[in-house]
Amino acid sequence: MSSATKPNRLQQWIPVLEWLPNYQKTDLRGDLVAGITVAMMLIPQAMSYALLAGLPPYIGLYASVLPLLVYALFGTSRQLAVGPVAMVALLVFSGVSGFAEVGSERYIALAIGLSLLVGLLQFGMGLFRLGFLTNFMSHPVISGFTSAAALIIGFSQLKHIVGLSLPSTENIAVTIWATLSQWQAINPVALAIGVIGIVALLVMRRLNAMLPGAMIVVVVSTLIVWFFDLDTRAGLAVVGSVPAGFPELAAPNVSVNDLVALLPIAVTIAFVGFIESIAVAKKIATEKGYEVDPNKELVGLGLANIVGAFSKAMPVTGGFSRTAVNRNAGANTGLSSIITAVLIGISLLIFTPLFYFIPKAILGSVIMVAVFGLIDTHEVKHLWKVKRDDLAMLAITFGATLVLGVKTGIFLAVGISMVWFVIKTTRPHYAILGQIPDTTAYRNVQRHAAATQTKGVLAVRFDAQFYYGNVSFLKDTLKKAEANMAEPLRAVVLDASAVNQLDSSADTALHEILKEYRSRGIELYFANVKGPVMDVMQRSGFAKALGDNRFFLTTHEAMTAAQTLA
Repeated sequence: MSSATKPNRLQQWIPVLEWLPNYQKTDLRGDLVAGITVAMMLIPQAMSYALLAGLPPYIGLYASVLPLLVYALFGTSRQLAVGPVAMVALLVFSGVSGFAEVGSERYIALAIGLSLLVGLLQFGMGLFRLGFLTNFMSHPVISGFTSAAALIIGFSQLKHIVGLSLPSTENIAVTIWATLSQWQAINPVALAIGVIGIVALLVMRRLNAMLPGAMIVVVVSTLIVWFFDLDTRAGLAVVGSVPAGFPELAAPNVSVNDLVALLPIAVTIAFVGFIESIAVAKKIATEKGYEVDPNKELVGLGLANIVGAFSKAMPVTGGFSRTAVNRNAGANTGLSSIITAVLIGISLLIFTPLFYFIPKAILGSVIMVAVFGLIDTHEVKHLWKVKRDDLAMLAITFGATLVLGVKTGIFLAVGISMVWFVIKTTRPHYAILGQIPDTTAYRNVQRHAAATQTKGVLAVRFDAQFYYGNVSFLKDTLKKAEANMAEPLRAVVLDASAVNQLDSSADTALHEILKEYRSRGIELYFANVKGPVMDVMQRSGFAKALGDNRFFLTTHEAMTAAQTLA
């Protein structure tokens, strides 16, 4: 990259300074269409997700103005559509409802304070380049958690669809039982609006994914409620009064003690929100041929949440469905998000009286259709064919989240990912090697029937780093392999081509193995030792103890020497 095009340090941290001066007129049409389309989708979604979080609908609209503008300035994804999302909304409800009555002034204040805390955490993670920490959650575990959370979110909206006062719980069985036990009190008008809304959204999605289905069903249902006066005549729950204009910019009304109490759920939202955001951002960036920087994404999302907290917004992140719509509508740069934010801002200034008659049942149907699309049946089918161990992790996370709830489920998901990682590294794959006839190649005898072992010589390849966690496994594997040999063991060849690290515990174990083998008259050889591993062996004295004539560049050379010298 020439010095003329290479971004300076300021441009690296404020991406808008890089793309805006070079903006192409040809990108404007796509950005304009995408911005309008996403705004039409986000207005009803934002109110729906605020309702899901136990907040007044207008809080969702507040979260769809300044946070979008800030992310457009500092984010590195050109298509990511930031705003309220279902998963984060449910986590807000799960975390804050334990500290205040849902919908109360204190509840709202704590939710806004949560935005500040989430933003500070994400911003700090970005500055200290801690984006890699999210790698501890494997994709199957994320899929299991997301699918279970989608079910919990969907059923949490049943109360709006049926027009009943149901207990606030993440237990689906309790929700269903409470609904069935009050079936005679179900509001038929709410049920009709909710069911018809779900069917209409599904039909429009099938006909054309670009149709602003959420906006269409909200507008139509609102007109019906207004014309027939269903809120008073049928007792239909509606959004009600929405404050016009923007809120005054002010710090969240929370104490330090409040922030400390909210820290666990803030950490959860910071991680989950970023994982959801970076997953879809990377996918689209790959399709479009550019790169997103995870750490800069954390900074962008962090600043969006921090600024959002000062404008009475709930926590935000990048959403799957809206980002897909943004991309398909032709978004080329962050200008599409700026256009979306401006349009929602105009709606707050002018159109809030029109929001009064929006039925909560239709917002519930919008949420249901959106989140049930997150249930990942494709991943289940894929893992059944490809990797059933990972499918088991998905199933465990899915079941645990359904039974224990979202907040516990996410921590369990992280724990399962880390435990599974430890298990796989402490019991790594290994292969007993045999020679392919008439070649110098050595392959796993379990996979290649033609591979033959040399009598009295054991060749083993370990496919992992060698560290304190798998020292015992290495020793046990060598003993087991020797016990299965038909001839007395004369030499051992360790193929170290897959070993890229060697810690002090593993080095000590190698000294012990060498000593034990030599006491029995068995020779030890190494092949394909990498530079960093050899450095440790030389510094510890193992290389000298073994002897320079026991290290070889290839397995074939080591096996030839073993047959000659053993």
